[in-house]
This record gives sequence, structure tokens and C-alpha cells, in this order.
Amino acid sequence: MTLALSIIERLTRARGDLRMGVPVVLSGGGEAALVVAVEALDAARLADLRGFGAPVLALTARRAETLKARAYDGDLARIALPADAGLEWVRALADPADDLRVPMKGPLQSLRDGRADLHRAALALAKSAHLLPAALLVPVAGAVPLAAANGLTLLTLEEVGKALLALSPLAEVVSARVPLAAAEAGRVHIFRPEDGTEEHYAIEIGKPDRSKPVLARIHSACFTGDVLGSLKCDCGPQLKAALQQMGAEGAGVLLYLNQEGRGIGLANKMRAYSLQDQGFDTVEANHRLGFEDDERDFRIGADILRRMGFSQVRLMTNNPKKIAMMEGCGLTVTERVPLHVGQTAQNRGYLATKAAKSGHLP
Repeated sequence: MTLALSIIERLTRARGDLRMGVPVVLSGGGEAALVVAVEALDAARLADLRGFGAPVLALTARRAETLKARAYDGDLARIALPADAGLEWVRALADPADDLRVPMKGPLQSLRDGRADLHRAALALAKSAHLLPAALLVPVAGAVPLAAANGLTLLTLEEVGKALLALSPLAEVVSARVPLAAAEAGRVHIFRPEDGTEEHYAIEIGKPDRSKPVLARIHSACFTGDVLGSLKCDCGPQLKAALQQMGAEGAGVLLYLNQEGRGIGLANKMRAYSLQDQGFDTVEANHRLGFEDDERDFRIGADILRRMGFSQVRLMTNNPKKIAMMEGCGLTVTERVPLHVGQTAQNRGYLATKAAKSGHLP
């Protein structure tokens, strides 16, 4: 018996630390660094970090492209922090809110020597915490005693790399009957990941035959569309239409995955909306924030369906990536069921961008 934390438990703690502006210690390859998320950084902590050495700002290549900074490491850029750079300067590089008002943020010195493994892991951690993908790193010696002396979470590159790439095991916590407007024979299943991240839900309509293809939809949470009735997207109408069709057929499964904003979280989604108000489309906004077009993990949906006993699906989607994911995870997609509802004057450009840049089907 041991009380020592597993890597999953330490990762969960590290995400909480980063969200509160608390540094974590990353080590690997004979190197170690203090890591703090820029979004949660304050002036006092920045001063403390400078006491350990010269900080380096890690940004994704997407964000670096906007800043015209050289990403010598391919997928990221390491920016040397000038000695006189204050908190406002650091945050301006991470957050595109004022890019149009203050477009010139240089000169920026991108580092090209040395390894970028710690920086890459730091960005992955920030993303997994639903923070802006920007981190400040300060090289340190003696990672283990430093973490122990200051009560900091210590992670190794080997552990982080494997844990962040792996699909966290899901366990069904409970299910209960929930009569719905679309179908009185509704049942909601709650699935909880082992890594402490958001729970996901499966809404089962009727009693689908596990030996036949089930009418299914993978629906990503959309607070603005599903709850508020936002006209900027078609999510709310798609959710209702999918449930209504399942109710009309008497059976189906809707997976409601908590991957808001294509996996970047609600706060970053609102940042993207603000950028869209400045004239950028949805993909451009994500890139300016430092994210990829789509950060969701569709493997979660396939895993839930398998756990519920399904191996074949009639998938309600306009997104070919969902079909490819299902088939890549061993599920058979026997039919694509188009879902075209909720088109408005306000989301016409958004839907056009999904078709042109994300390959959504008619």
C-alpha cells in the first residue's frame, strides 16, 4: 500500500496549479524547468521566476505565425524574454485580444539552440487545463529537491508524454430514466474519466438493438448554442433535431461530450468569438489564439459506444473526421445521416467556413 500519487493524479494536480498561477516542475533529458501558464501569471510571480534565471516564453507555431516570430522548433517557438519585459508585454504575446490595436510586439528573439521538449510538454499541459497555450519556463537545477522544498508538483517528460496522449479510461458512474420532450423513453448515462477531467454523457433513446447499427450522434457541448440559443452556430438546433429523429425512430444514442469550443474550453471559445467580431473566421480565430482548427478527441465517443455494447452506427454528422475516427477506432459506420438545421443570417459565414476549411459535407 502506498500514498504516493500516480502520474494521473499528479497531472490533475498540475492542471489545477497552472490554472491558479502556481508553477510546476518539469524534468527530462537531463534538464528541468519551472513552468507557469502565462494566462494565470502575476507580476510578483514573474519577479520570483526571474530570480531563478532567464525566463523563456513558449508559444505554439500557430500563435508565433500571427506574431511573425520564427518557430525554429517546428510546432512551437521559444521566445527569449527581454530583461525589461513586464507582465503586460508577456500577456500581450499570449493573448490576441489587442493584436489589431497593437500589432507590433517585437522585436522577438526566437531561440534555435537546445532542446524544446520541456516547452512542448508545457504547452500540452496548458491546453489540457483549457488555458491559453502559452507558458513561461525558467531552467533550474535540482528538480526533485526544488519541488519538495516548495511543495510544487513534479512531472517528468516521459510520464507527461504518455499520459497526455493516452485516452483516459472511462467508467460508467450511473444511469437513470429521464423522460424527454423528444422521447419519453430516455435514459442518461454518466461516464467519468479516470484522469479527473470532465464527465461525458450518453442519452439513450428507447432500447437500441446492440446487434444492429444504432442511430448515433457525437455532439460536443456548446453552452452558447445548446443552453442560450445562440444564433452564431447551429449546435442547439442540431442537438434538438438529433433527439427528435431518434425519438421518431424509437431508438438511438446521443453522446454529449464536454469538449466545449472544439476542445479549447468556454473561456477560449469566447476569446475566439471576440476575434470573430474583429473580422476573423472561426478557424483564423483559433489559430490566432494558438490552437489548431479542432482540438477535440473523438476517441471518447467511440469508447463510450463500445462500452454500451455497440459496434455499428448510423452516424448523424456532416463532419467526415467523425466518420474516420469511428472507423479508426474499430466501429463500423454503415451510413452517414446528414444533419442540416439551424442555419441563420448570423451563422452563414461560420457554416461556410466549416465547409471550406474543415471539410464538412453537404
